[in-house]
Amino acid sequence: MIHFVHSPDDSDPSLHTHLADETDTLALGAALAPAIAPGLVIYLLGDLGAGKTTLVRGLLRGLGHTGSVKSPTYTLIEPYVVSRLDLYHFDFYRFTSPEEFLDAGLEEYFSAQGVCLVEWPQKAEPYVSPADIEIRLAIDGDGREAIIRPLTDTGRQCAIKIAKRPAQ
Repeated sequence: MIHFVHSPDDSDPSLHTHLADETDTLALGAALAPAIAPGLVIYLLGDLGAGKTTLVRGLLRGLGHTGSVKSPTYTLIEPYVVSRLDLYHFDFYRFTSPEEFLDAGLEEYFSAQGVCLVEWPQKAEPYVSPADIEIRLAIDGDGREAIIRPLTDTGRQCAIKIAKRPAQ
């Protein structure tokens, strides 16, 4: 079950939750589904094995995608057309220089009305578009800690919708 904790004084708009297992990570992804909107850029932060692709799998399932979901580590991008959205899942882990982002012509995806989910965005800085939301996953014992941090007004609207969703 996912339960978000807020800052007691509302000075920090971040949402914090503990994910006990893969099922909770998938549920967090599904909770994102009704909150995302075209044009949103979401950075997925965390070490290898933290659950970033599992979170994307949950999001896609929440949008009705029934096909396979794989990490774009080798392909750089996995595009999905689901529900009302074009969704692009990026993974820049294998970049050896930020210019590879430009060489691959990926900037066009960020100027469109799709939703961009980006793993390892720091490897494409300063060229990758800034995030509306950062989702940080950290290994915590057998589970994960997740922090959803809105960075723009669009990101805050998304975080509000996530926080107000019915308990799962």
